[in-house]
Amino acid sequence: MLFTPEITPNAYIPPQRRLLGPGPSDISTRVLQALAKPTIGYLDPSFVSMMEELKSLLRYAFQTRNALTFPVSGPGSAGMEMCFVNLVNHGDKVIVCRNGVFGNRMVENVERCGGEAIIVDDTWGEAVDPQKVEDAFKRHPDAKVLAFVHAETSTGALSDAHTLCKIAQSYGALTIVDAVTSLGGVPVLVDVWGADAVYSGSQKCLSCTPGLSPITFSDRAVNAIKARTQKCQSWFLDVNLLLGYWGETTRTYHHTAPTNSLYALHEALLVLQQEGLENAWARHRSNHEALKAGLAVLDISYVVDEVARLPQLNSIHIPAGLDDKQVRITLLQDHGIEIGAGLGVLAGKIWRIGLMGYSSRVENVIACLQALESVLLSQGYACKKGEAVAAAYKAYAQQAVK
Repeated sequence: MLFTPEITPNAYIPPQRRLLGPGPSDISTRVLQALAKPTIGYLDPSFVSMMEELKSLLRYAFQTRNALTFPVSGPGSAGMEMCFVNLVNHGDKVIVCRNGVFGNRMVENVERCGGEAIIVDDTWGEAVDPQKVEDAFKRHPDAKVLAFVHAETSTGALSDAHTLCKIAQSYGALTIVDAVTSLGGVPVLVDVWGADAVYSGSQKCLSCTPGLSPITFSDRAVNAIKARTQKCQSWFLDVNLLLGYWGETTRTYHHTAPTNSLYALHEALLVLQQEGLENAWARHRSNHEALKAGLAVLDISYVVDEVARLPQLNSIHIPAGLDDKQVRITLLQDHGIEIGAGLGVLAGKIWRIGLMGYSSRVENVIACLQALESVLLSQGYACKKGEAVAAAYKAYAQQAVK
């Protein structure tokens, strides 16, 4: 006798939400419609043609001419792991900058590859200190790789990728850069930086479905991978094997590519190209400034100093006396707005408001401030209804004058 489910399943209809957390972000109708296009084979000549366009669009997003630029079939964590398992050999020294949750994940990857992690710690909410990195290289000039997070999602801090990459180059080391939250929201200039392995995620400022990790490798990185004497510890993430599918001249079976998700990423990147990178960066900055103005009226302060603050990931201190979890639950249930909680040492102390990609819109900033005012007032917080929204509109007006 066949097993019968204990419940009667129905077609799932998700609720409407404004995704204003650390990811995923809202997805436009245009990108959602791309997902519904007919599925074809991953070796179909038409699909192969689309793959070439997709690689070109990614090169634009990353601002690179790297030949090996493609989306990994997996989330940003898969892109991270691909970089480490291909570039770190057993016994290699890797300098890892840790100023949040995702720097710590880099340490974990180094250790799982059998490497030695030389950790450079900075306070959560601060950018990576280049002098500490320089000092680490002076102590360990034989380090093979420098790894750091460009935009730390757990804190909203942006580090100086250009300076960090130049330090690594001066010691002959490769660089692994996490651009999961930065790509499409702030300048990511792979060739200008001289970065060697940079990975991102499809669900943040690119506003595509989760599950893909755009990645790019420099020629230096590719040469290092091809020169490996140790077998890559991951079959699925072995770049040498993937070259047969994502390479320039050949298309041999490696794995079943997520065709419809790749359609969506192609469309999302096309949207980005049509808007223009500089316009996208400016849009994120504009909406951040308006949100900041509204939060200031509510007497809510930022975790990160302005010089290192991400416009697309706003980490803010929770005012004393407020119930962190209850505020977030009420925002979600009563207003359909998702914001993020703090992670690690910042759990229960901060909220993370994302204005990423398609979520970075004027109507979302206004809706967020209106809802936040309402929920705070319900918890007895001292603020005047409408003042935060008025401050945001004033900030937009001032931007228009400039």
